[in-house]
Amino acid sequence: MDQVWILAQTDSGQAPSRIGSEPVQTDGEATTTVSDSPPGGPQGTQTKQGSPWMTLMPFILIMVVMYVLMFRGPRKQQQQHKQMVQSLKKNDRVRTIGGIFGTIVDIRGDEVVLKVDEQNNTKIKVSTSAIGKNLSQEGKE
Repeated sequence: MDQVWILAQTDSGQAPSRIGSEPVQTDGEATTTVSDSPPGGPQGTQTKQGSPWMTLMPFILIMVVMYVLMFRGPRKQQQQHKQMVQSLKKNDRVRTIGGIFGTIVDIRGDEVVLKVDEQNNTKIKVSTSAIGKNLSQEGKE
């Protein structure tokens, strides 16, 4: 045994101010204390923590994907529909979102007059937002 450690308790009624263990030196011997803990501090108190950005990265990616799916897609479709409605002109063949086929007779602001039946000369007024597809432009593309 290279080092001798003595733990002692005093018999007095007062508790010692500090309890510890220290190496006992014998005459002519040098003592060195060796710590069991790593040089950075007590064992078990060091934890690896990543950057806060790395812990938030999955949530940020999920939010970006949700934005693209929920807002960007429908906005693009609205822009395409708006361009299609602005390009409508007289004698274009269209289909409404309700499935009615007709030929544009007149365009007044946000209303479109469609000729539905050629034999009876039946006409209906629909909103421009009710136009689903321009069939005349479909053949050109």
